[in-house]
Amino acid sequence: QVQLVESGGGLVQVGGSLRLSCAASGIIFRFDIMGWYRQAPGKQRELVATIRGGSKINYGDSVKGRFTISGDNAKNTVYLQMNNLQPEDTAVYYCYANGRRDYWGQGTQVTVSS
Repeated sequence: QVQLVESGGGLVQVGGSLRLSCAASGIIFRFDIMGWYRQAPGKQRELVATIRGGSKINYGDSVKGRFTISGDNAKNTVYLQMNNLQPEDTAVYYCYANGRRDYWGQGTQVTVSS
């Protein structure tokens, strides 16, 4: 059974940084795409960033210039470096992967306090 396990969330002050990690287990093929989505209370889940083939990157407009996605395609791992965090970044962050079908992690809470 394929599982995506996130780590690295937490509480941070405005302007601070966090690094999220996601590792896949139970998989014997490489994902085509890995990335991150987030969902704040009362809002729809939105794109944060995705990486395809280890190099083709797409960012959501609200995080461009502040967040950086990276990954190890061979190991099915993905990371998200989040800098200059703002209160509006507070959300549950979900690891996402696609390979024959969509996969989602359980989510990790990121809270930015002012």
